[in-house]
Amino acid sequence: MANCYEMKAKMYYEKDCDMKFLKGKKIAVVGYGSQGHAHAQNLRDSGCDVIIGLRHGKSWDKAVKDGFEVYSVAEATQKADIIMILVNDERAADIYNESIGPNLSAGKAIAFAHGFNIRYKQIVPPADVDVFMAAPKGPGHTVRGQYVEGKGVPCLIAVEQDASGNCKDIALAYIAGIGGARAGIMETTMDIETETDLFGEQTVLCGGLVDLMQCGFEVLCEAGYAPENAYFEVCHEVKLIVDLINKGGVAAMNYSISDTAEFGEYVSGPRVINHDQVKANMRAVLSDIQDGTFAGRWIAENKNGRTFFNSKRAQLAKHPLETVGEKLRNEMLWKDAESGDAGLDAASK
Repeated sequence: MANCYEMKAKMYYEKDCDMKFLKGKKIAVVGYGSQGHAHAQNLRDSGCDVIIGLRHGKSWDKAVKDGFEVYSVAEATQKADIIMILVNDERAADIYNESIGPNLSAGKAIAFAHGFNIRYKQIVPPADVDVFMAAPKGPGHTVRGQYVEGKGVPCLIAVEQDASGNCKDIALAYIAGIGGARAGIMETTMDIETETDLFGEQTVLCGGLVDLMQCGFEVLCEAGYAPENAYFEVCHEVKLIVDLINKGGVAAMNYSISDTAEFGEYVSGPRVINHDQVKANMRAVLSDIQDGTFAGRWIAENKNGRTFFNSKRAQLAKHPLETVGEKLRNEMLWKDAESGDAGLDAASK
């Protein structure tokens, strides 16, 4: 078991990337939401020839205002050598089948920032095109903001299909163009990225964390504590703790918090999170991801009107953690300072 914790992934940096592989190539960014605007603007600032592929709407007008040539997705696919698909997972297959696939020709490359549609075969590219993934591990506004500051967001790279013989070089150059090589590029596969990304979202980052915060909030309120106090302790401070872990691991968090808090971590964490049971539950979630059960359920949900999804979203909006938090944020001076982080990927929805 010990060997499973040894670092296996290969890393790349700016010295490993050659922008000449993008020279003379036209890049079409399909989508101009959270990730789309960041990729397009960073690539342009890196000297690349970038166009945008969109359906008519607000994003079209915004892309034009930002100085890009904008075309229909079909026209952009025809004109471009590299087509980066940056639309929501549930929309990508329909857009590909309608406007991208029929307009691909040999020698082109299609790219993704997430492997979902390739992993679950919702998109099946022809054999004569390159297929790669360039996936920043951060929301679009961070990808853009870090680039402007001369930094970058770490990225994942995966080559799914190397028709040209240069697919990895093209992918590395693309990631360098969006700034990722400044931070580091980790090599993976689309299957691994998809499975681990979905697992992390469902068990820890979104599903697990939200349920944990709701439980803590409810326990404090039901015990008679003011909801404002409860919100601060189990929701607001999560960011402060995660920022410390992000910079230096759990050790950095423990260095920064009080010894009282660290002692509580050791004695009470295992009382809340039963490791054996939680890991068993997580393995069940992972199994559903690996065998396609989750993907099938999500694909069906989108085809059947999103009844469950929409009902859960409405239910969450009414939870006191959300309503109390909104009122409290509106009364606090940090609101304006942090408003840029509020939506994360909301621009792509």
